[in-house]
Amino acid sequence: MERLEWLAWFCDSALRIPGTSRSIGADGVLSLVPGVGTLAGTGLSLYVLGEAVRHGVPARLLARMGLNVAADTALGAVPVIGVLFDMAFKANQRNLNLLRQHLVDTHR
Repeated sequence: MERLEWLAWFCDSALRIPGTSRSIGADGVLSLVPGVGTLAGTGLSLYVLGEAVRHGVPARLLARMGLNVAADTALGAVPVIGVLFDMAFKANQRNLNLLRQHLVDTHR
């Protein structure tokens, strides 16, 4: 889980935007590079999904996590809007929270 927590932070929140309480991560910065950057960010997000599969997350929850990645990929590819979306949506942290909640519910 520590590796996934670091990855979610790195992808979604690693850089604080000066003068604001907002942050952006590698996913948002990579989206500034047309095409290749979006694909690289999606690849990092798919790693979190792969770990969810490894932990036995049910298909319905995997689909929800996949929709988070799909939304992040589709809207993140749009110039300017993508960066703003990445600052607000933070798909990797959302998916990590879903995985964390699944693990808590499973081990009760």
